[in-house]
Amino acid sequence: MSPTGITLAELERRLWEAADKLWANSNLRPSEYSVPVLGLIFLRYADVRFQRAKLQLESQGGSRRREIGKEDYKALGVMYLPEAARWDNLLSLPDGADIGKALNDAMKAIEADNEDLKDVLPKTYNRIQTKLLNSLFRTFNLIPADIEGDAFGRIYEYFMSEFEATVGQKGGEFFTPTSIVKLIVEIIEPFHGKIFDPACGSGGMFVQSAQFVERHKHRPSDEIAVYGQEKTAETVRICRMNLAINGISGDIKQGNSYYENSHSSLGKFDFVMANPPFNVSEIDKERIKDDKRFPYGMPSADNGNYIWIQLFLSALNSSGRAGFVMPNTAADSSNEFEIRKQIVESDVVDCMIEVTSNFFYTVTLPCSLWFFDKQKDESRKGKTLFIDARSIFSQVSRVHREFTPQQTEFLANIVRLYKGKQTENEHGSAELLEVHFGSRSPSKFKNVPGLCYVASLQEISKKNFSLNAGNYVGVKSQTAPTNDYRATISKSASRLDELSREAVQTDKEILAFLKDILSESEK
Repeated sequence: MSPTGITLAELERRLWEAADKLWANSNLRPSEYSVPVLGLIFLRYADVRFQRAKLQLESQGGSRRREIGKEDYKALGVMYLPEAARWDNLLSLPDGADIGKALNDAMKAIEADNEDLKDVLPKTYNRIQTKLLNSLFRTFNLIPADIEGDAFGRIYEYFMSEFEATVGQKGGEFFTPTSIVKLIVEIIEPFHGKIFDPACGSGGMFVQSAQFVERHKHRPSDEIAVYGQEKTAETVRICRMNLAINGISGDIKQGNSYYENSHSSLGKFDFVMANPPFNVSEIDKERIKDDKRFPYGMPSADNGNYIWIQLFLSALNSSGRAGFVMPNTAADSSNEFEIRKQIVESDVVDCMIEVTSNFFYTVTLPCSLWFFDKQKDESRKGKTLFIDARSIFSQVSRVHREFTPQQTEFLANIVRLYKGKQTENEHGSAELLEVHFGSRSPSKFKNVPGLCYVASLQEISKKNFSLNAGNYVGVKSQTAPTNDYRATISKSASRLDELSREAVQTDKEILAFLKDILSESEK
């Protein structure tokens, strides 16, 4: 429940209806109005954080011998807001005032005082009718000043996901579902070092990494440095806004990651986390075939998945770890067999998690989470952990699923057990551990039929180097507790959907193979 007395979900719905009204009554395309709307959420959240910091700093006034300045706010991880950009000052503008110009001036003032946001914030509010803009601005005032940071972050994430669905981005290019990001971060554990995302979208991997560091009682600015790259200028701006709203400073550059290595990434990073666009075709492979970022060569299929996978792997330093999202078909695609074989034999694949369909807002494809570790300890050398999480999800709506905090913690705990670490129970995952491992606080990993299995390199080679978890974990024991019939039906439907999509992908590969044969015979 929000401090206004309405639920957070209801608040999100009201705010989205106001934004949707703007689109319906303006001449802006969704891709054009998303940034101004997110800009208002950014401004409201920035003001909430600023006012809290202001009170905190003023309460310490007795111990200070100088005026409070920008650096004091920065030390608290809060962006400084000049007078012209403060929410109450804008809200108190007289009737008839040019709110569009005032908002443009507010954004310019913020940029002038915050170098990271130079030329980033929207300054096109004058293009929106004054009546519509006033209505939108006052609706956004529904967001209470005493709302918690997590709730504000959720509103921002909700809007990004809705824009993702409206604009129809491919494969989560703009926004990666938060529960997926949280699971990747919990397994990668980016406590300290350089983090790289060459398909950073709105910056969710960076935000969750910073929150992970904070949960472990450290300041993100002291522990991590973030580096990102995105193809479109608009998405770069949204990412920078998202970082700023969360008090994160990062080096985010515009560029096409296939062809432009803007961060000189080769062997540079401690962590790589990413959710790249799936199954991209028509990449100019001739242009990048000699690029050292792709040591295993170009895939034979017209598909960019293994170009991305090599890009992630080559960016890691000698002790680096990576976690990223791929469509399930990439785990055992026949066209990329040789590349996958070399990656598996290099013994960097630490863990594979198979996830069911409908986690993304714009695609229903099931996906896999891949985890690389270039410095496995002795107990994990020559081994890979496989987790089949297709039956683990929460049905948020008819078409959308996610991991609950309990489920996220449970899956991360399986990996912790595999690595010989202690499990966590902040979100009640001990209940799931007891169901599957026979103890609320197990001390050792064990293979659980239908859920998890540790395979040797020899076993993986015997299965044609497939990295599909379903090929290893087996079938759930009939004596183990089972889900109700709805979960069983849902899992079966997900598997049918997955097999149908794999069949379509196989058809494409066969057609491509036949075309190659025909072209060879015509020479």
